[in-house]
Parts: sequence; C-alpha cells; structure tokens
Amino acid sequence: MEKRWLAHYPPEIPHHLDYPNKTLPDYLRETAAEFGGNDAIYFFGKTLTFHEVYEQALTLANYLRKIGLQKGDRVSIMLPNCPQAVVSYYGVLLAGGIVVQTNPLYTEHELEYQLNDSGATVLITLDMLYPKAAKAKAKANVKHLIITSIKDYLPTVKKWLYPLMQWKQGQPAIVKVEERSDQHLFSKIMSRPNITEPNIALDPVEDVALLQYTGGTTGVPKAAMLTHRNLIANTLMCAHWMYRCGKGTESILGILPFFHVYGMTTIMNLAIMQAYKMILLPRFDVETTLKTIEKLRPTLFPGAPTMYIALLNHPNLPRYDLSSIKVCISGSAPLPVEIQEKFEKVTGGKLIEGYGLTEASPVTHSNFVWDGERVKGSIGVPWPDTEAKIVSLETGEEAKVNEIGELVVRGPQVMKGYWNQPHETENVLRGGWLYTGDIGYMDERGYFYIVDRKKDIIIASGYNIYPREVEEVLYEHPKVQEAVVVGVPDEYRGETVKAFVVLKQGEQCTEEELDQFMRSRLAAYKVPRIYEFRKELPKTAVGKILRRALLEEEMKKNNESV
Repeated sequence: MEKRWLAHYPPEIPHHLDYPNKTLPDYLRETAAEFGGNDAIYFFGKTLTFHEVYEQALTLANYLRKIGLQKGDRVSIMLPNCPQAVVSYYGVLLAGGIVVQTNPLYTEHELEYQLNDSGATVLITLDMLYPKAAKAKAKANVKHLIITSIKDYLPTVKKWLYPLMQWKQGQPAIVKVEERSDQHLFSKIMSRPNITEPNIALDPVEDVALLQYTGGTTGVPKAAMLTHRNLIANTLMCAHWMYRCGKGTESILGILPFFHVYGMTTIMNLAIMQAYKMILLPRFDVETTLKTIEKLRPTLFPGAPTMYIALLNHPNLPRYDLSSIKVCISGSAPLPVEIQEKFEKVTGGKLIEGYGLTEASPVTHSNFVWDGERVKGSIGVPWPDTEAKIVSLETGEEAKVNEIGELVVRGPQVMKGYWNQPHETENVLRGGWLYTGDIGYMDERGYFYIVDRKKDIIIASGYNIYPREVEEVLYEHPKVQEAVVVGVPDEYRGETVKAFVVLKQGEQCTEEELDQFMRSRLAAYKVPRIYEFRKELPKTAVGKILRRALLEEEMKKNNESV
C-alpha cells in the first residue's frame, strides 16, 4: 500500500516505532525510578510525586488482591479527574485487573447496564455518588465498593472548607459511608501502605487492560477491548509526534476526563510515560481554566473544540496570560478553522486538529505540530505505523484520490474487538482493517479530510449534504459561538437542513441575516431552511455536541405532529 503521507514527515518523527514488551504499569515503575521526586499530580494545591503515585497504586493493588481480585477481573472506576483516578487506574492494572472506565454522570440505569455487561466485581467511586452506586451494586454482580472523597486529596485548609463548598454548590456536604466487609474506604486503604510488587504475569499483546464503552449515542453501548500494547502504542506515537516536548520537563492541563479514552491516552498515560506534571481539574469551568493556565503555566492542553470556543468567547479573556501553552491537540469533534486561528493568536502556541475513535485507543491521524505542513480543514496524516485508506461506499474497493468514501484504518493501536459482541466485532474489523463509519477523502499528498459520519449524511432532493461543511460556514459568522446541523424530515425534499445555533454573549441575530450569510458561501441546496436559536447545546462529558440528541428531539416532534 502506498503511504504517500510519509513523504511529508519531518525527520524527527520516525515512520516506524519499536514497541517494547512492557505493560502500562511498567512505565509507572520506570518513571518513579527515574523521576520519583518530580511532581506527578497537582490538584487544588495538593501535589503527589511519581514515587508517591507508584506506592499508592501498589497499596491499592495489594488490597484488591486481598479482597479476592484475580487476573482478568473487571474493576469499574467511576471518578472525575482527581489523584484517586490515576492511583486507581494503575492500581487495578498492577493487580492484574481490567479497568472499566465509567462516567460519573451516568444515571443509575446506565451504570447498572455497564456493570452487568462488563461483569465488574469492584466499583471505585466518590462518596457523593454512593447512593447511586449502592443501588446499582444490588442489581449487578459487584461484590465490593471502594469509596473515596474529593477532600481526601485536598490540602488541609481546603479539606476543612470542602463541606461548605459542597453546600454552596447544592451538593451533599457529607455523605457518610459505613465501612464493612463489602464496603471499603480509600483513605483507610492508603493509611496502611503495602508496597510489595504483586507477581502477576501479563502479556502486553494479548491481555486486555481496558474496557472502554462507546456507541451510546448511536445504539446500545459496547465495550472496546484495548490491550496494554494498544494503549502503549498510541501513547508512544503521541510522544514521538510531539518530539520537542522534553521528558520530565512539561506540564499538562488535565481537564479532558480520564474516563474518556482521549483524555486517558493524551493526558494520563502520556504524562506517566513521559514524566509530565498533570494539573488536574475535575470539570471544565471557563473562569477556573483561565485562572489555572495563568497561575500554573501548563505547556500542553489537549482539549475538545467546545473548550477552546468557550475560552475564546469569555468576556474576561484579555485579562489572562495564556502564553505558556505550547501545544494543544484538539479531538473528539471537528475543529473549526476560525477557532484554530484565533486560539493560536491568543496563546502563541500551536492548536492542531487530530482524529481518532475509541476503537483505536484513540488517535490515528493529526496535523504536524511544528515542522511538517499543517493543512486547514484536514485531520492531517496517519501517525507512525498507522495505515489508512478510503473505500468506496458503493463497491467497497479502495477509492481514488479525492473520492469520497469510508475511512478505514489499521495499526497496533486498533482494539482486539468488542467485549462479548462477536457480531459487532465482525462488522467493524474486516481483514485487519477497522471500519470507522466516518466519511472522508484523501488528497494527492496523503492528507485526510472528514466530511461527516456515515449515519449523519443529509440527503435532500437527492443531494448528499455533509453537516460539517455547513457548520464550518456557520462558525465563520462573527455572531455565532456554536452550531450544529441535522437533517429533518421534509415532505418535498425527503430531508431538509436545520441548524441549531448558540450566539455569542450579548449578540442578536435573525434567521434572515444568517440565511443571507450562508447563501453567499454555499450552494443553495446546502443552506439551512430552518434555524433554531438556543442558549446551549447538549454535550457529552468531553464537550462533544450531541447531534443525535437533537435529531431525536426532531423525530419526536415529527411523530407527535403526524
């Protein structure tokens, strides 16, 4: 297969990487040995060194073994970004377990489904989530709950103030959890250190490290089985892509949740592998983020487009110095060109668009950060050892240059398959290739472009309309902060284009004004026929706009009117 993109690689990025026969905990062990005294985590004034993270992970691993965890048993981690999330992740892996990353925002029903589907026997979560966890435990096969609190890892003064802060935010000030044979307190476990190395043989290539659930917006969630090798390969690719970032010298802003594979790889695993300091924030708040960047001077800031959009549109942005930011890799949703240019101007750093999916650990493509050419509107080129091609939607054969089709990829980061879903696995893994469901094309130089999800194409009067193209133009309008486009039923055209728009603070705009703007830039059949102005749009935990939720709203309205 012709890998024409390799001709554009700068000399610093190798075409092929060596993947040592190591597991994820091996990297924590090595970093603790070489950079043990360096800060690994900063959390609201509290710091942990790499040595402390390693010892605490060992303590948890030994405790898990003590309560009966065997190699291959699943442990659900339902935590926001906090020190316990890192300690728990590596502690489970050191014990030979498989991590099941669980969104703390899940409803009881969603949590119950995931626990039953994964067969998790242990659930690690926060005290404020205990009522939900306890109910789900009773309906699943979970044998043990391990409960922690945000205040467990706060500095002394903030620990005292924590109940008041919770009360002001409308959260329960104190959730008392009784310690018993099936309920354990994280703080008590850590108060009795046990830093013996568990003797568990792991095969990095075959042994699953993580069950990462995906597909919740398009059907029943299913778990991608990601091995130690899958996750290590993708993290090593990321480290080599950012070749100017020195080992042990960078600090990385950890807002993207670790329960999402993008945050887990590009922040947590990368930081452990490269000895970067993680500055953790448990949720995205614009003012807090701006203050954190100015005060703590992180150099790396992986994020989602909605995060960068929110920062750029905050009225107090000019008051803050964001010049410490060197590199941002944007993922989880398309990055509007307008936002990329503005953010680079504000920070002086590089904001590049990447592409990935849960089933690929997750990154497969991105633009070059420094020496290679960056192509606006493109997801860039495949990472080292990653192959990609476009296949025709009609014939399934490899498409010609610039011909639109489905993007398929293969490489060492591609999952082993879906957990207990052989039929679904066969649908997406064919002949070693992962069929992404994303529609795009490759240009003459080997740069790739995504035009939309296979399921999201709008067909109006026989024309294929790609929502992303329409959204890009909407983002060019000076009054538009966020926009998403969907196809809604239309008696005459079959489907027609509807745009949901959030205006910038203080701005006013009419449908007529947007219509004139769009018609000056797009063919008439692509221009939205309906506009709906909203104060906010539904989003996932990583800030990805939920197009599917809006589409379901429209379908419900349509059914009610029939």
